[in-house]
Amino acid sequence: MSPNNHIILQSKTLSEALKQMDEHSGDILLLFVVNEQNKLVGSLTDGDIRRGLINGSGINDLVEKIMFTNFTVSLENNVAEKIKSININHIKLLPVVNDKGILVNIVNLLTHRQILPIEAFIMAGGEGKRLHPLTENTPKPLLKIGNKPIIEHNIDRLKTKGIKKIHISIKYLGQQLKDYFGDGNTKNLKISYVEEKDPLGTIGSVSLVDHFEKDTILLMNSDLLTNFDLYEMYQKFISQNSDLMVATVPYKVNIPYAVMETKNNQVTSLKEKPTYIYQSNAGIYLFKKEVVDLIPKNKHFNATDLMEKMIAMNKKIGYFPILGYWLDIGQHEDYEKANEDILHIKL
Repeated sequence: MSPNNHIILQSKTLSEALKQMDEHSGDILLLFVVNEQNKLVGSLTDGDIRRGLINGSGINDLVEKIMFTNFTVSLENNVAEKIKSININHIKLLPVVNDKGILVNIVNLLTHRQILPIEAFIMAGGEGKRLHPLTENTPKPLLKIGNKPIIEHNIDRLKTKGIKKIHISIKYLGQQLKDYFGDGNTKNLKISYVEEKDPLGTIGSVSLVDHFEKDTILLMNSDLLTNFDLYEMYQKFISQNSDLMVATVPYKVNIPYAVMETKNNQVTSLKEKPTYIYQSNAGIYLFKKEVVDLIPKNKHFNATDLMEKMIAMNKKIGYFPILGYWLDIGQHEDYEKANEDILHIKL
């Protein structure tokens, strides 16, 4: 369902509105009425049309005659907060306007309960040598998990969070990724590509993007299968005013011996077979747009290099523990596990 199917000019007739609802609007019989400048001026339901006809309007009257003008709308910089206050039992489509009242988006609240002001960057240039022979003729991001490629699971999840712009970094067999996703139009997304001529590390290719539109950037590896809560990560990122936030997964280390703590050649305490839990990098990051300026242009640079650079500059780096499912698909056993797990987890 395209958002354009729910837009109608105020100069159209009730007959044309009914035809549009019947042919294009799916289960939600609601149209948003705009003028010639695409300014939102009203809404129209099948019920509004029925009531209009009962009250004497003709089938060839213009929609502006009976449209509803007291409808729920959101400014584009306040969508996430607006959605929180909406009961989807009453409102299923939310029109979004800019500060001039121009309609810029229609959010389907049945599929998009969270709209985040984030632009995404997905790393998809690796060769995946450990997965040979599967990756000899297919880039690892396009290997199927269940009924679709690994990277498509991630892109589809980002879309449900309201992310509209995605950059994909490609190198090995990159043309296959271009052919598969194109410009993103079939998914109602904007997808662009940056191509590494030489390997640029785990974050270096971000420097190849000329301009990011959003103030917050999500960077993630394409070969992750995860249902991490991006909304909660973003809320923590904002509330802590972090410059960068890294998602983490717990890594448990069991020591099979008694461990002694010492000081000044003296034993101060004894722990019997302790377990230590460390936070391991999950390959998912949120950072402010200005952090991109810290990434050297077209040079090999890892995310860990960026973090060390930011620590030296006293920048604020937070972490977000992933409590849900996370799997880095790097080896054959990981790929086999992913195809088993996909039958049981909800992404």
